[in-house]
Amino acid sequence: MSDPVGDARHLSPSAQEALRLRAVAALVAGRDRADVAAVFGVSLKAVDIWWSKWRAGGREALVMQPRGKPVGVHQALGEAEQAAVRQAVLDHRPCDVGLGGQLWTRRLVGELIAKLYRVRLTEVGVGKYLKRWGLSFQRPDKRAVEQDPEAVRRWHEETWPAIRAKVRRDGGEILFADQVGIRSDQVTGRTWGEKGKTPVVRRSGNRFSVNAMSAISTRGRMHFMVFTESFTAEVMCHFLDRLAGHFDHKVHLVVDGHSAHRSKKVRDWLAAHPDDVELHFLPAYSPELNPDELVNADLKHSLPRQHRARDQAELAAETRRFFRRRQRQPHIVRGYFGGPHVRYVLDEDPMSSINTLWPTTTG
Repeated sequence: MSDPVGDARHLSPSAQEALRLRAVAALVAGRDRADVAAVFGVSLKAVDIWWSKWRAGGREALVMQPRGKPVGVHQALGEAEQAAVRQAVLDHRPCDVGLGGQLWTRRLVGELIAKLYRVRLTEVGVGKYLKRWGLSFQRPDKRAVEQDPEAVRRWHEETWPAIRAKVRRDGGEILFADQVGIRSDQVTGRTWGEKGKTPVVRRSGNRFSVNAMSAISTRGRMHFMVFTESFTAEVMCHFLDRLAGHFDHKVHLVVDGHSAHRSKKVRDWLAAHPDDVELHFLPAYSPELNPDELVNADLKHSLPRQHRARDQAELAAETRRFFRRRQRQPHIVRGYFGGPHVRYVLDEDPMSSINTLWPTTTG
């Protein structure tokens, strides 16, 4: 038998549980109630209560029980009221329900609760409700107000499955394309600096830029073109010429609704090359549906990490190096299709990840 433990009220819940179990074990072994109380440093009444619980419910009656009020007891909001607030947070912006701002904070959720049910909660209390509802504080995705949800639904449920079915039936390959502009004075990302003082990044006042057109395949291929002129129908046709020359099968190219993509010159080119390229258009104002947008973001995030270009030729060279590097990394290219905004089913041809580099300048 161990030494007395002192005042059991100062023990942790797990230690108290162990004490109860040991005391009852001593009683079961035939020890006297008074001896057990003295050895374990508890009252005789406590020993009697433990013994009664053990006889009534066995070991389970002596294990730790959750302390405090059960979840849901004496809450300021009933279950129906909580469900209504939760749904309002998910379905509406604060400005939609007569509050200020477009993003929900604990303070604004508290104001909504006060407005609906005249119950005032602290921000900590609101936070507990939000956690209980399975909500977390996140960076929101952005959507243009002009976007047509019905068009997006059709893309997901009808257009995209139809494109894939056509490619499976007739052969060919699907690529998503987009154009991007890169400026010499662009600064992205973060840097370390002294607290309270915003770091300064010095850059040349001589501003210059280059443009690029890229296309990525669900099979992990990447094709690109870097150019210095503006993106026009002529540039698009040149890109299509080079793209078609690289494949021995038909390319199904998914693009946005840029005016150059829909121009008469591009339509004429497509009519003259019906077996080479077919264009498919994404819903308007839906960049999140184009995985190639993630290529653009990757490019703009990666370039500032390299040495700063001093002129347009250096910026174009850095841009080409980025694309060539990604061409040798098909696993990263395939990863663009599994981005946080939209996921596309990938083709599973194991040979499709073999990339052939092709010329990268326009001239």
